[in-house]
Amino acid sequence: MTTILLIAESDEQGEISQATLQAVAAANGLNDAQITVAIAGDAPGSATSLPVDKVVTVSAIDASDSGIYEQATADVAALVSASNPDVALFSKTDFGSVVGARLAFRNDSAFAADCTEISGGSGSISVTRPVCGGSALAEFEIASSPAVITLRAGAYEPTADTGSPSVEAAAAGSADKRATVTDTVAEARDGVRLEDANFVVSGGRGLGGPEPFSVLTDLANAMGGAVGASRAACDAGWIDHSHQVGLTGKSVSPDVYLAVGISGASQHMAGCSSSRAIVAINKDGDSNIFKEARFGVVGDWEKVLSSFLATVRELKA
Repeated sequence: MTTILLIAESDEQGEISQATLQAVAAANGLNDAQITVAIAGDAPGSATSLPVDKVVTVSAIDASDSGIYEQATADVAALVSASNPDVALFSKTDFGSVVGARLAFRNDSAFAADCTEISGGSGSISVTRPVCGGSALAEFEIASSPAVITLRAGAYEPTADTGSPSVEAAAAGSADKRATVTDTVAEARDGVRLEDANFVVSGGRGLGGPEPFSVLTDLANAMGGAVGASRAACDAGWIDHSHQVGLTGKSVSPDVYLAVGISGASQHMAGCSSSRAIVAINKDGDSNIFKEARFGVVGDWEKVLSSFLATVRELKA
């Protein structure tokens, strides 16, 4: 039996996030999995119908802990101490990355971040994750427990299965709070989150300025997707850093990743290499992006993209 403590997260509507549903699918793929889902606050309806064995509610994340996660770390550490799972599984979000790393440090446990695949069971967990700036994938075997793992968004399809888990409450952990949030600024966003999008169109230095991103936005809206960008485009101020995809930005795994004017540096590919199909548009036929792309067009992005957008609109009309 493989015991798994899965730390769930809620979306903006208070329901179980897509990233958590993906993590549930991954956990159910482990050998003889026994899954406990932990969630802050009251369990939403979508949590009580998950295909897991148990749902545990812990203290809600209040405003003073948001982004700091000192209380959340204490809560998760207390759950791990009480249940001693084989795996503590997080989504690779800000929350999961921070709390997961802290938990591994506290317990002197193996920590595998940004994994695209997990397998095995009690006594031996295998994980696959990007290495060398995303230019290669490596497989690691973790023999100690608990194995603390964060799962890349989009690495698995969200589970559509349902179940009837038992629901119980857990006592809050004891946190030594050393930081206080005095103010927060919410990111203004329209449409789908970049990490959740099935279609992502990203622009790079080859666009030449900020104006072309309006064309990328039109295409993303037409496809029901989101706009991304390379670090060079963000550093130039052409688009906000919240759109950055790459090693120091966000990781995405859409069905289609359309890279426009992006050279394909390994640091950028680290954030999109798990996309199901990469399509590249670049006037430099020797760009590294064509080595990574399933489909590619060598040419002027303005001519190619305008024709592509017109065809999309025609098909959707």
